[in-house]
Amino acid sequence: MTARSAAHDTFVIERTYDATPARVFAAWSDPSAKRRWFGGPEEWMQEEHTLDFRVGGRERAGGGPKGGPVHRYEALYRDIVPDERIVSTYEMHMDATLTSVSIATVELRPEGARTRLVYTEQGVFLDGHDNAKQREAGTRDLLDKLDAYLRRQGASL
Repeated sequence: MTARSAAHDTFVIERTYDATPARVFAAWSDPSAKRRWFGGPEEWMQEEHTLDFRVGGRERAGGGPKGGPVHRYEALYRDIVPDERIVSTYEMHMDATLTSVSIATVELRPEGARTRLVYTEQGVFLDGHDNAKQREAGTRDLLDKLDAYLRRQGASL
C-alpha cells in the first residue's frame, strides 16, 4: 500500500507594480494578456491555455520539460471584484497524479498610480508530490513574469 499524506500550508506574497489596479487586473482577466506571462519556464513545452474569466468560469494550462512529466493547472473562479479581488480554487496535477488543491486570493490595492498586490494561497499538498515551499517559489516566478509583462506594456503605452 502507498503511504498517503496531506500537508496543509499557507503563504502570502506581496508585490508593488508600476501599473494601476485596472492594468494589473486586465493582465489576470484578459486571456491574450494572461497567456503572455502565465506559464512554466520558457524551455518547457506549453499546452493550450484556456481562460473563461467569470465567476464559475474555468482556466486550464499545462506544460513541462521535454519527455515529461506534464504539469497541469485547473482552476475555478469563485469571486471576482473588478480591479480589486480574484478568488479561485485550483488543482495541480503531474501527469495523471493530483498533487495539490488550493484556494488562491489576489487582492489589488491602489498606491497612487501603482498597485500593491497581495497574493494569499492556502493549500493541501498531497502524498509528498509537492509542497508549499516549491509552490511559493513557482508563484514568485509567475509574479516576476507579471511584472516584466506590465513593464513591457507600460513602455508601449
